[in-house]
Amino acid sequence: MSQTEKKLELNGRTFILVGTAHISKESVEEVSAAVENEKPDCVAIELDEQRLKSMQDNESWKKMDIVTVLKKHQGFVLLANLVLASFQKKMGANVGVKPGDEMRAAIEKANNLNIPTAMVDRPVRTTLKRAWAKNSFWGKCKLLSVMVASIFDTSEVSSSEIENLKNTSEMDNMMKEISDFLPAVKEVLIDERDKYLASHIWNCKGDKVLAVLGAGHLGGVVAHLEALAAGKEDSDTSEIEKIPEKTLFGKMANWIIPVLIVALIAVGFYLGGRAKGFNMIGSWFIWNGVLAAIGTLIAAGHPLAILSSLVLAPFTSLCPFVGVGMVSGIVQAVVCKPTVSDLETMQQDFNLKGMYRNRVLRVFLVLILASIGSSVGTLVAGSSFVGNIVILLKNLFQK
Repeated sequence: MSQTEKKLELNGRTFILVGTAHISKESVEEVSAAVENEKPDCVAIELDEQRLKSMQDNESWKKMDIVTVLKKHQGFVLLANLVLASFQKKMGANVGVKPGDEMRAAIEKANNLNIPTAMVDRPVRTTLKRAWAKNSFWGKCKLLSVMVASIFDTSEVSSSEIENLKNTSEMDNMMKEISDFLPAVKEVLIDERDKYLASHIWNCKGDKVLAVLGAGHLGGVVAHLEALAAGKEDSDTSEIEKIPEKTLFGKMANWIIPVLIVALIAVGFYLGGRAKGFNMIGSWFIWNGVLAAIGTLIAAGHPLAILSSLVLAPFTSLCPFVGVGMVSGIVQAVVCKPTVSDLETMQQDFNLKGMYRNRVLRVFLVLILASIGSSVGTLVAGSSFVGNIVILLKNLFQK
């Protein structure tokens, strides 16, 4: 048994955990050999049903409707998926394998031997939404910075470095870095999934279960399996399958800026008269609309998308339910409809140059840069409002 395999005898059952690097040629060979040699009653795979379906359906990208994705507020989930997929694809290109090849190999070998398989991972959409929801504002900013940085990252990873990811010391160091930089992300992506994976592996049928999972999960899954066997835990994972609801403060926070802006303009009318009030309204429209339009222009958005940003940003900035980026992104997608080719090459095009070439990815550029422009406009206009009110109050007290 290799150093990336763990064999546990628990309550009369045998659990064999095969740790992989996901983009490792050696891992593909190891999992095939493990299934062949062990002939378990069930093979558990670190996939969810949706990812399995996508893996088996090479045409799945072609069926995506980007407008529907944006309307359902699933843009972040899709963008995060693209970041992960493109990163794994780039690393795998250097070693001649595709992301998930070891999972495919395990499923194929199990099918050939008539061994049942079970998908034991939490749906990726749930995981990503929990990672976003559980992050603080600062944590969300750091998470977005990592995603943006990945677009500009052109470094290559050697096959030896990939194999080192299966070593305990290398994995421990990586987990520590993630925990220090993004503790909430580490909790959701690693700790929670360790429990989820272990619970679903435990519930697999048969006395001998072989599980194929990322090497980074080995230690945590082993600990949870042992706790399940000892009765210290139960296999109920319903709590970590929910998207955390916003707190009362979180719900109110969406309204704080709009209410504050309206209040400042109202005070402007009260203290400075109609001229000052309308001047503040004009400033709001100019800063919000122009900066959102500039963001859309930088994203090489269609003229109609630029116009949408210019006209709608001042209104959407006062509405917590819809952002100018989403609206401008939908306009961009409608007038510059993505082609099948754009959908097929999304992962390959996930870089700075490709995002301008690929119509789907350019929709995301419009969404992101229009939103940033509008946010900066809100900050600048709001700051100027505060300055105006301070001046009006000084003049009032001096009188």
